[in-house]
Amino acid sequence: MAQQHHEVGVVVERRKLDSPWADHAWAPIAVLPEPPPLAPWSRLAGDDRREQFYLGSAVLTLHSVDTAHFRENFLTGNARLWVSIRPTGIEPALELIGVTADPSEGEVFLENVDDIVEAVPMPAAIAQAVLAFFEAHHVEREFVKRKRTEHDPRKGGLRPRPGLDRGED
Repeated sequence: MAQQHHEVGVVVERRKLDSPWADHAWAPIAVLPEPPPLAPWSRLAGDDRREQFYLGSAVLTLHSVDTAHFRENFLTGNARLWVSIRPTGIEPALELIGVTADPSEGEVFLENVDDIVEAVPMPAAIAQAVLAFFEAHHVEREFVKRKRTEHDPRKGGLRPRPGLDRGED
């Protein structure tokens, strides 16, 4: 299985909330094609309602077995990267879990209910790398539907007879 690794940078935003339960919310808002020469948690921009921070770098790994999923991502017309972050409850406030171009893996990120997962626009430089990887490694696989095997009563159990064994009249 072929793999390709790309180091990317992740930008998050802290938004103030008007809520009795929470004073702010975090969200990933961008992936940079290369990590900038900044320390993690460098403040990038902000005002009294929103602040943006460079969270740090992550490795985007492309696997040759996922090329069909990459194609699905591009067929939407709006290619995305899924970013997963996790609140830590301590300083630093967030932990970077991962970045992926595979929509199925992005869905798996959602399994941990404490994580914050966002689909952000895929930068052009990353899109070119993913498409080049797709072209180099995609193998079209034919869909093969399984066929049902006939019931063999000698192999255990009886097949219920319609109406008789189900209590139907």
